[in-house]
Amino acid sequence: MPKNSRACLLAALLSVVAVCGGDAVARVFPFGPRHRAVNDLANQFVPFHAHLWDLLRGRADGGLLFDWRAGWGTSFLPDYGTYLSSPFAPLVALLPRGDVEYAVYAITVLKTAVAAAAMAFLLRRLGPGAWWWAAVLGASYALCGWSLAEGTYNPMWLDGLIAFPLLCLVGEWVREGRRPLLGPLVVAVCWCANFYTAYMATLGAALVLLVRLAVTDSFRVRTLGRAAVTTGIGVGLAAPLLLPVLLGSRQAHPGLVREFAPVAGTDFLARLLPVTYGFATPAAFVCTAVPLLAGALLFRRDVPGRERWLWPGLCAAVAASMQWGPTHLLWHAFATPNGSPYRQTFVLSGILVLTAWTALTRGGPSVDRRAVADGSEGVPDDGRTAHGDPADAPAHGRPGRRAVAGGSAVVLVLILAALPSPVLTPWALVLAGAGLAAVAGALLLPRRGRYGVLAALLVTGTLLGQAAATTAYADRERLVRLDDYPPLGPEQERRAAALAAADGWPAYRTDPGLPRIAGNDPLLLGGQGAAYYSSHTPAVLTATLDALGGGWTSRGRNLQGLDNPVTDALFGVGARWRDGEVVRTDTRLPLVTVRPPGPPPVYGRSPFRNQELLLGSRVYEAPHAGACRVGTEVFLWAPDATGPARLGEREVRLLGGRPKRQAAMVSLGLQRPPGLRPSLPGPGELGCLDHERLRAAVAALRARAATSVEVTPSGIRAVLPPGGGTAVVAAPQTAGWRCEDAEPAPYGGLLAVPLGSGRTELACSFHPPGLRAGLAAGAAAGLVLLFRAGLRSSAGLGSSPGLRSFRRRGRASAG
Repeated sequence: MPKNSRACLLAALLSVVAVCGGDAVARVFPFGPRHRAVNDLANQFVPFHAHLWDLLRGRADGGLLFDWRAGWGTSFLPDYGTYLSSPFAPLVALLPRGDVEYAVYAITVLKTAVAAAAMAFLLRRLGPGAWWWAAVLGASYALCGWSLAEGTYNPMWLDGLIAFPLLCLVGEWVREGRRPLLGPLVVAVCWCANFYTAYMATLGAALVLLVRLAVTDSFRVRTLGRAAVTTGIGVGLAAPLLLPVLLGSRQAHPGLVREFAPVAGTDFLARLLPVTYGFATPAAFVCTAVPLLAGALLFRRDVPGRERWLWPGLCAAVAASMQWGPTHLLWHAFATPNGSPYRQTFVLSGILVLTAWTALTRGGPSVDRRAVADGSEGVPDDGRTAHGDPADAPAHGRPGRRAVAGGSAVVLVLILAALPSPVLTPWALVLAGAGLAAVAGALLLPRRGRYGVLAALLVTGTLLGQAAATTAYADRERLVRLDDYPPLGPEQERRAAALAAADGWPAYRTDPGLPRIAGNDPLLLGGQGAAYYSSHTPAVLTATLDALGGGWTSRGRNLQGLDNPVTDALFGVGARWRDGEVVRTDTRLPLVTVRPPGPPPVYGRSPFRNQELLLGSRVYEAPHAGACRVGTEVFLWAPDATGPARLGEREVRLLGGRPKRQAAMVSLGLQRPPGLRPSLPGPGELGCLDHERLRAAVAALRARAATSVEVTPSGIRAVLPPGGGTAVVAAPQTAGWRCEDAEPAPYGGLLAVPLGSGRTELACSFHPPGLRAGLAAGAAAGLVLLFRAGLRSSAGLGSSPGLRSFRRRGRASAG
């Protein structure tokens, strides 16, 4: 087997062993009783992958452009481009739907392994060196702290971990003037897989390219031009996905806006060590071999000066840029993230690994030929000698004692400087010290025979021990520090089965109800509800749900379902999960109703009055002396209250407090004893629902409702009664709706179309904003790529020896 393949396979194997071993030590799913359902992993990634399973198996309510399940109907292409466009995501369909958590875990481990293999391949491509060192350093990159602490519960980001070495490889092709077709395609795949981290990886790869151009004396303006064109074409090819994502973000409800504040320098340094954790600090850990070798490069006098200083200088510059406000914004596309503010940390880890590899593959003219002979050092297996190929570079043995001592001193200084940090743990010091001793010893051992094997074992053992321990520590800390949610199990499977049995879409909606499992229960459990959580939660959806008494967290982006008879009627909910079973209701409307001519409702501060405005009838009574009339249902609206609310024996717990979260309107039950007042945890408003009035209002609207409704993967059609008015669809009017023969006009935040007196049909379709422009941009980029290929083909043909000989013979005959 070629050594490049060996390096890639070993790097992938080491990453799998470390991740799975650490999870097993922590006894975390799937190796123990502790679950992984935390934060966005439970709220977004698992539910979205479950929905992708439904799409791939033809069982989803909606299609690639529109989703009828969550948020009462929302644009899906931006969500797909943000969470599911990875080439690895479709693998979820290989397992049963009930095993979606296993599938997401397997995809996460697979992405880590591919990142390790990609980095190992890049390292072998950049310069001659031991194949096992390339494997260890490749795995060190994939097992960096960012991957183990952040990427593992944000698996979409791991595509950026893969993208960085791939984009650096594209940079090498650009530098050498090779692969003009493959380069843009690789860029396009990386940006489609996850545009957010691909953007960061592209910035990092650009910095690496600049250093490579400087240290190889190949710095040319035309090379930078080729790099810009290659990147531009690749991003253009991804535009059909990127533009809808961009516009979806602009139309989303604004999330948390915070000012960037750099962490203490001691905390920054502490996160370079294993077994540390912090949500708001950069997870910069890489195996101790990496900073030792990166530091050793500074002390290698046989390495050319530019190379000896530019690589460590790049590491320092990237680290400093993470702590400065303007460059922090540049790394994050000019928007401070809502969560962890150091999402670009994997780029720093990658550059540290490249610097460490440089310490092993560059230097003076001396080469240990015996080491080359036994494969521990030396030139690539293919023996390329073309300009810019790794075989051109002078090889050398591993760093000598002086360089190893210098690199060890650098690591010791970093450890000592980090000692005041509260992030530091005793295990961090123990493992860092043991790793330093093991790696330094391995570098000083003789390079042949059993000593070479011992050196490989010492370095590999350091990597596996530190990475597995960091994984286990992060597993435990996440469950303590982050929000966690119930894992999928028999109870959730029973609930999903009951919802499927009750499903009557599109005749009526089935709401997955309460208690909530995660932020996207309709995608996870089935049904068609209001709950929805995404980076693209439409502002109009949040505003509408807020006006009607809905609850939310994450400052309005994580919308909760609303269990209320009036909103159930308005949005056609005919069945919902409540108190451990599916409950059906007869007070529901079809998806499309026709309202009388007149202005649309204008919402005020009271959600009770807003529901009545949208319904067109008064159905709530005000309490008298703090108590509702007997027989009415008591509802409480206390958005900022936290604690129990009681009416008699019924108790409901509220969790509110704007602007971070808002408690939903809740039912306190029927008013039975006259004069019984509820006990409230804070200020709130009471509404007394008269169910007889609600039935009468629903009956009146049914008389003017659509006689038939048909939904498509990206639209809706309905047959309406004659008479004119305004057709109202029980779905939010998000940007992208288009209707035949009429322009949509919002009706209380819902999709609506004014009707002429003789019109009896409604036909609307959804086109995500930016899709057409993106398709045009992608087509243009494709044409440029083909034109570029044609020019290169013509140039190659014109310079071929056969054609030149033919031309010479032609000129001779003419003479």
